Amino acid sequence: MSAVFQLTGGWIEVIAGVMFSGKSEELMRRVRRAMIAKKRVQVFKSHLDDRYSGGVYAVGSHDGRTIEAFPVDSSTQVASRIDPLAQVIAIDEVQFLDAGIVALANDLAARGRRVILAGIDTDFRGEPFGPMPQLLCVAEVVDKLHAICVLCGSPASRNQRLIDGKPAAYDSPTVMVGGAEAYEARCRACHAVAKADPAQLRLDQPAEPQSYFEIKTSSK
Repeated sequence: MSAVFQLTGGWIEVIAGVMFSGKSEELMRRVRRAMIAKKRVQVFKSHLDDRYSGGVYAVGSHDGRTIEAFPVDSSTQVASRIDPLAQVIAIDEVQFLDAGIVALANDLAARGRRVILAGIDTDFRGEPFGPMPQLLCVAEVVDKLHAICVLCGSPASRNQRLIDGKPAAYDSPTVMVGGAEAYEARCRACHAVAKADPAQLRLDQPAEPQSYFEIKTSSK
């Protein structure tokens, strides 16, 4: 954490950042330290992520480390499986869960639990991902991690999705779990998103946003 945080009650910690930035490793480090301190710990993760050796039953990192976890696909599932004696609740890949996780995290903290959440804060478009914006707002402790841009070596703050080696189109699905073969860490300058195909657009698909300068020019 960026600073020591100690309360008599509960609190929320959010570990945010791009892929390959070490979020899961940091969550596991905090979980292991809580275990060393003899705290009762419970770990959850999204069932969508099964990239590592432990499959859906473990939080895994790109360097091969794992720790056991309960796979879930909603905040309701998390709530139904909470150990009433657990003092520390950790959830990895929290960006895949629904908005109800915000209220649940707040409730757990209000009941004296330490809540540790790790997730990707922006999607492949560079836009806020799932419940992460709200979680960042309600947390007492926030750490934003960066990877290294694979193209220029600068701090990476974007997830580059590649399809057949080329940047994914803006209108492609938001959720597409992958590893090194589908994603790269890139900086703002090197990050690229292909324009949406007008022939493929549907009413339920997101519209590609204009830049601030395009909006100012068109309004004149």
